[in-house]
Amino acid sequence: MIDLMSIARTESDGGDLFSIFDALYEEGDIRPEGYPNAVVWKGGHHDGRIQPVAHSLTDAYALLGTVAAIDVLGLPFFAVPMWSQYRHDTQLEALSWFGNMPCISIKWSTAGDAYVRDASGKKVVVMGKSGNAPLRTQAGVYCNVRPYGPITVVRCMPCLPYSQDKPKFSVDRTTGIVHSEMNTPAIQMAYANRLFLRLVHETKKLGRVAMKPTQAMEDGINAGLHSWMIQGTKFEVGRKYAVDPYVEHKDAVDAIVALLPPDFRAGMENWGGRIEQHIADTNYGLLLWDLIEQRDCIILATDLDGDRLTDLLADVSDPLRAFGRRLAGHLGQEIDSAKVWSEMGYTTGNGRDMTSVMHRMKGPAIHMLLRLLDGDESMGGTKQPYDPRIHFVLIRDAYLDANPGNVELARWLDDALARFDEIYSGERPGFLQGYAALKEKIKPWGR
Repeated sequence: MIDLMSIARTESDGGDLFSIFDALYEEGDIRPEGYPNAVVWKGGHHDGRIQPVAHSLTDAYALLGTVAAIDVLGLPFFAVPMWSQYRHDTQLEALSWFGNMPCISIKWSTAGDAYVRDASGKKVVVMGKSGNAPLRTQAGVYCNVRPYGPITVVRCMPCLPYSQDKPKFSVDRTTGIVHSEMNTPAIQMAYANRLFLRLVHETKKLGRVAMKPTQAMEDGINAGLHSWMIQGTKFEVGRKYAVDPYVEHKDAVDAIVALLPPDFRAGMENWGGRIEQHIADTNYGLLLWDLIEQRDCIILATDLDGDRLTDLLADVSDPLRAFGRRLAGHLGQEIDSAKVWSEMGYTTGNGRDMTSVMHRMKGPAIHMLLRLLDGDESMGGTKQPYDPRIHFVLIRDAYLDANPGNVELARWLDDALARFDEIYSGERPGFLQGYAALKEKIKPWGR
């Protein structure tokens, strides 16, 4: 058993977390490309039968939940120190270490408003805030994919369409960056667009495009890239933009296309599916109908609108359940709206279990948890104890991504999750009690 309480106290007191983990784990035998002095630890059972996953060691329950879960499961892993103080001390270089790890990785939530100590001992807000934005830039991330219930959002990042000032609007012929107030990197948008089309083709789900080509100059380019990309394919477009954005912005789009690999659209002539092109704002209402009607769909969005869409998707299920309870009460019935919601086939909770997969133009994906909330242990009894299930769910997803087709591993992970649910069904145990019960119930990998 790892002394999780000691780790928590050390973090709370601003103590030496590094020494604790340096003693707990071995020195890793891999390094991210370009960073020979990076700190990488190694743990779990490395038997050569499965590919390991890299964890970021971040803050609070994200840190403790990760340490507990990887100890319970015993799967082979690498770990990179990334808690707030360490990110600050390394001037964010630790983000580059993690972002360039040569394996599937898991990025846990970090505190963006955390106070740390600077070199003089003064309390300051952590450099880089949560670290998500600099991590994406340093890791070469071009989009993330957020599946939740029937809806999957493909969000190009960083990609913030906003400009309406034509004199400031141009495309850099060397980098492909759309120069305006926001500097949208159109090459990332091209990659996100291609991934969106591939997912529509492979899943046969309805594809929706969420852009504002008539309002934001950047989105004219983004929509133009989309229009260029589906030329010569078998995609059927239902609702279409009134003006073809590729025709409208042909010179700018062609300048970006010239920077893409020559085989960028190789094989796409055989891709097909149905796509609807919408003004971005329309998708907020459509998302509600898609969720209520349980219509499977994939949405391509920019960073700005993708964030709004996923926030709405995460937050809307609670008020829908509350409205259902009120409606039943009006009709004279008292119901358990959460139970009815589940019985009707809906799977979305309250957004705390929404995961995200960040795709890199070079290198494997980074799985990411969006939200983590404290439990009773730190909130004075105002909430239930912290539920670490999301750690086990996301770890399962990452290892399956890293080891496609490994039936033995998939069965073992499913069994571990089933054992977890046996312990956490009913009244939720406290965090430390749950950790002890999981250690007793789950046999570690390879043991």
